[in-house]
Amino acid sequence: MNPVSVYMAGIKAVEWVRNGNGPIILEMKTYRYRGHSMSDPAKYRSREEVQKIREEQDPIESIKIKLLERKIYNEEELNNIDTKIRKKISIKADNAINASDSDKTSLFQDVLKKG
Repeated sequence: MNPVSVYMAGIKAVEWVRNGNGPIILEMKTYRYRGHSMSDPAKYRSREEVQKIREEQDPIESIKIKLLERKIYNEEELNNIDTKIRKKISIKADNAINASDSDKTSLFQDVLKKG
């Protein structure tokens, strides 16, 4: 739930692997605001719990506040970034929805490395 911590852990992990120390696993603990699927009404948590987590720990809002407080970006710049990201995601989603099905013979390509 902390974008800076995730970034720093990613830098360390990349360095570890590039130094030949082998693979590494990063565990990311996060909070699911919604149910697991469209058929999951998420009755196992109260709205108050979800709202509390959102207000106190939301990673997007927390990084936004830090960027504004440190005057790295202003509100307009962050809104422009958000708009650009949403457009890119929308285009990628449309491309995925409209893509043709892959050839079944390619299903198992590049799945395992032959050693």
